[in-house]
Amino acid sequence: MFIYHSNIFITMPKNIAIIGMQWGDEGKGKVVDFLAENVDVIARFNGGNNAGHTIVAGGKKTILHHIPSGILHKNKLNIIGNGVVIDPKVILEEIDTLKKAGVEVSPKNLLISENAHVILPTHIEEDKKTGGKIGTTSRGIGPAYADKAARRGLRFCQFSDKKIFSEKFFRENFFKEYLEYAQKLAPFMADTPLIISNNLDKSKKILFEGAQGALLDIDHGTYPYVTSSNTTIGGVCTGLGIGPKKIQSSIGILKAYTTRVGEGPFPTELKDELGEIIRMKGHEFGSTTGRPRRVGWLDVLIARYSARINGLDSIAVTKLDVLSGLKKIKICVAYNHNGKKIDDFTTKLDVLENCEPVYEEMDGWDEDLAKMTKYEQLPSNARKYIKRIEELAKAPISIISIGPGREQTIVLRKEFLFY
Repeated sequence: MFIYHSNIFITMPKNIAIIGMQWGDEGKGKVVDFLAENVDVIARFNGGNNAGHTIVAGGKKTILHHIPSGILHKNKLNIIGNGVVIDPKVILEEIDTLKKAGVEVSPKNLLISENAHVILPTHIEEDKKTGGKIGTTSRGIGPAYADKAARRGLRFCQFSDKKIFSEKFFRENFFKEYLEYAQKLAPFMADTPLIISNNLDKSKKILFEGAQGALLDIDHGTYPYVTSSNTTIGGVCTGLGIGPKKIQSSIGILKAYTTRVGEGPFPTELKDELGEIIRMKGHEFGSTTGRPRRVGWLDVLIARYSARINGLDSIAVTKLDVLSGLKKIKICVAYNHNGKKIDDFTTKLDVLENCEPVYEEMDGWDEDLAKMTKYEQLPSNARKYIKRIEELAKAPISIISIGPGREQTIVLRKEFLFY
């Protein structure tokens, strides 16, 4: 499809990657759900049930951990890729919850990669003993990825093979329980890279969905306070088995302020009453663990870093509505470290833990944004804030989210989206 824009014709993308730009919890699930209406396939490429995508549709809230956010739309194929680690007990509970809510879940609209790795009770126990030091969710994700890297993990194709699974785990006290899980999940197993390739050949529209955010990437995040998978754009290729040229557009999800959970450096963190106000207004509590998220001002060094390492084509700004009512809004535009000004983000902990943010202050707005449907309806100061983010992040903004509902979404640039 082509769109006429600025005196030129632009080819509309068929395949888009959704990437978190901060420490996760940016609102990726809402954006994926919004875009899913216009696609054929939604494919999840990384993470495990440490992720929690909260979606509000028709006033009803749904929290997903494994299953792609497109499951709430009819006639869409949802794929869990080989880059994901899966807790069989949790995904079955998730499927059951969706079915009870009237959502169809079957091998017709949900497939699991035969090469995805399985989270076992032993992984969860290990995580509970060791993960607390860096603030993990204790869901077994790290140990499962560690076993995968050490070539001793259990792939889904082995898990669903009764003979292989029995030979490896019949002595374990969880054997009978997990053997039952394996048989229930076996019908969902498939060669998902082949299925994705076939859909690409048929020019189907595919949305690549990630979990967590760029600063939790195992290679490019604030190590060791990171997750155990690649949350950045390269994870799409390795986590789904596709070539990089198949990604025709990438959209970064950027919260209008910054949050993170767990331990690790956070230069713009607000530890005062204002931070608590934003936390409560933004409902900043983990959808997986319920933990209160740490809250701070928007950091554009992070935004520029994420845009650069992911090669982002555009940005979706979420939770702009949460900032309504604030007299002044700050944006971190640099760091001061030992008397030296730093303009570009670094993952060096000694710098991040001992730097002072340099802020640019802007006037806020009082208006409630929840029912606004056009960019022009936004208060002038809100539009100035969006424009400043665009300038500082050095990437165009294509979407603005002003509430949790699908309808509370303003599209600025259709050329980056499925239209």
